[in-house]
Amino acid sequence: MIDKLLGRAELKERIEELEAEKRHLERRAEAEEERRSDAVADRQRAEERVNELEHRIESLEERLDRTEGTDESVEFRRVSDLGGPRLADALDRFRAVESDGPEGLLTAFVPGPDSVPETVSDWFGDRTALVRRAAPAVVLADDTGAVSAALTPAVAPDPFDAWSDRFRLDDAWFRPTGRFAFGLVRADTFALGTYEGGERVAYEGFTSDVKEAHSKGGFSQGRFERRREGQIDDHLDRANEALAGVENVDRTIVVGERSVLGRVRDHADVTDVSDATGNPKAALEDAFRDFWTGRLHAI
Repeated sequence: MIDKLLGRAELKERIEELEAEKRHLERRAEAEEERRSDAVADRQRAEERVNELEHRIESLEERLDRTEGTDESVEFRRVSDLGGPRLADALDRFRAVESDGPEGLLTAFVPGPDSVPETVSDWFGDRTALVRRAAPAVVLADDTGAVSAALTPAVAPDPFDAWSDRFRLDDAWFRPTGRFAFGLVRADTFALGTYEGGERVAYEGFTSDVKEAHSKGGFSQGRFERRREGQIDDHLDRANEALAGVENVDRTIVVGERSVLGRVRDHADVTDVSDATGNPKAALEDAFRDFWTGRLHAI
């Protein structure tokens, strides 16, 4: 009676309504957090599955190339990886080849298996399947059949194909030339060098404290993922700041994890995937060596 007289009953009812609404919103927030956590976990599993499928597809495509049609009877005569002095020697040997005629030597850059120019397929015939398997590659042939090879460039040129009296082999496609910047970026590691040819003349690098992947479900996983993504964002902000400060270079090359390369692409002329790991300086050296190693296919 007193509560009614003083208006307390109405207030108590309103408080109960608000508390009920609060409990409902809390349940919705918890459910939303759980859905977000599930989505993060699903995304991680999906990315892992995509990588597995990409490797599987590549393997199956190679097997298909070997078994379909004329591919059964053609194989590379030799496949080898060349870097440093061995690569320089191979390039010099190809450059030493000359033709008395203006159209005795064929050079072409084939960017992918579905981009073989007609000049190449006409010359290689049944062996065109090997060109597709070697792509992306600079393809070399001469009209006597003495030279028949494909060499993977570190830096891909624009597609071209032409017969001439010499092979077209620009050093900048295969070897470190001029003054350039070369960087390695991972979710927790960054290293950047300035190079004069193959010699590093400046360096900076750092690591960031980024939490490892979290496999638990529920509310804690969502909180963990937000924190981890924030740490990665901070790390990549530092990396972009370092790359933006690069000056007086002919080009900037950045390699690293596929998942973060897109975040630094605005500051790079060339990007490529690298699995180099370890402390920043050692990882940079490994990535640099791998990037400038070419694969030679003798067709």
